[in-house]
Amino acid sequence: MRIGDLSAATGASARSLRYYEEQGLLASSRSGGGQRHYPETAVERVSLIQSLLSAGLNSATIQDVLPCINNEAIRTPWLAERLTSELDRVTRQIDDLTRTREILAGLVERYRVD
Repeated sequence: MRIGDLSAATGASARSLRYYEEQGLLASSRSGGGQRHYPETAVERVSLIQSLLSAGLNSATIQDVLPCINNEAIRTPWLAERLTSELDRVTRQIDDLTRTREILAGLVERYRVD
């Protein structure tokens, strides 16, 4: 399948697909004219990449965990530990944003003109 077909099937832009490929998250073959061609399994792969990105993982982390996610035979407790550390990181960010929001809400109340 060509890049436009994969883009239509997944909702990912062609630019995103090229980025995933540059990051080593997605593989394609090339035609004689240099066009990218993806296997049918790329639809599921892109969906997984999008899910991991939506969960807050960066492309380097995704590259680390993808082999374990895709191949149950090599899955170890490391995967759950790695994802747990990412969950902890996101929780810290939420806590920081909650504190920031509370401070800002206090400033709004303090300086509100009625």
